[in-house]
Amino acid sequence: MTKPLTGKIALVAGATRGAGRQIAVQLGAAGATVYATGRTTREHRSEMDRPETIEETAELVTAAGGTGIGLAVDHLDPDQVRRLVERIDAEQGRLDVLVNDIWGADPLITWEKPVWAQPLDAGFRTLRLAVDTHIITSHFALPLLIRNPGGLVVEIGDGTKDYNDDTYRLSVFYDLAKVSVNRLAFTQAHELEPYGSTAVALTPGWLRSEAMLEHFGVTEANWRDGAVKEPHFVMSETPAFVGRAVAALAADPDRARWNGESLDSGGLAQVYGFTDLDGTRPDWGRYHAEVVKPGKPADDTGYR
Repeated sequence: MTKPLTGKIALVAGATRGAGRQIAVQLGAAGATVYATGRTTREHRSEMDRPETIEETAELVTAAGGTGIGLAVDHLDPDQVRRLVERIDAEQGRLDVLVNDIWGADPLITWEKPVWAQPLDAGFRTLRLAVDTHIITSHFALPLLIRNPGGLVVEIGDGTKDYNDDTYRLSVFYDLAKVSVNRLAFTQAHELEPYGSTAVALTPGWLRSEAMLEHFGVTEANWRDGAVKEPHFVMSETPAFVGRAVAALAADPDRARWNGESLDSGGLAQVYGFTDLDGTRPDWGRYHAEVVKPGKPADDTGYR
């Protein structure tokens, strides 16, 4: 059976680990050719100093049924990004999906300190990694994407617009970074609409990334044990869930209905019918509004 994204070309910028890795994998599972970029390779680690590599991501994409092409790219370097897009153009002649998932600022965040107690160098580096990288990538990639109608841009962030508008994100720099990602999607939606293309912002719920599993001292096999430390961890989701959300958007011929919207993986699962790896549909947004915010005890019953 033909996979829905067979023949489609995707660029997942920031695909070394976490959401980006599984977005690339799930696009591959749907048949896409995926250029996956990141700074950590088997020969060199980024400032994140983690073991996952961009070569591994490409291998996972191919194993899932797509074609994975892993490339070391620093998306703060315009020349590197320009050369990346030129390569995609030379090899494929088109770009159908751009996912801006570049982040890499976790080690730089100072939590629960007022702006006057924040280290400025680390804060501004955070904004460069979270915002400048997305703008640089779109600057070079969108002329290729709009060459054919129907292109999709997905800005991956943390928190929907509604959530971020009334939630203090515990750091002025983290707050600005995540609000900015949502706004970038809104802006690009207006710029892409005349070319028949779509831009959205998308957030996962509580993501069980490699780093998050380590933080709770669990693995994917026994992740529920993390609820001993934080009971609401029972509502967490794998990175594959948001990956399947991106794949569903990319395969939807009516994706333009979402143009400019701020979306979440749990909400899209209710629309498109995809599930997480365990067959459930965790709806973190509704759970947070109805359980976490009112201070109710953790209980995922009815939210999966």
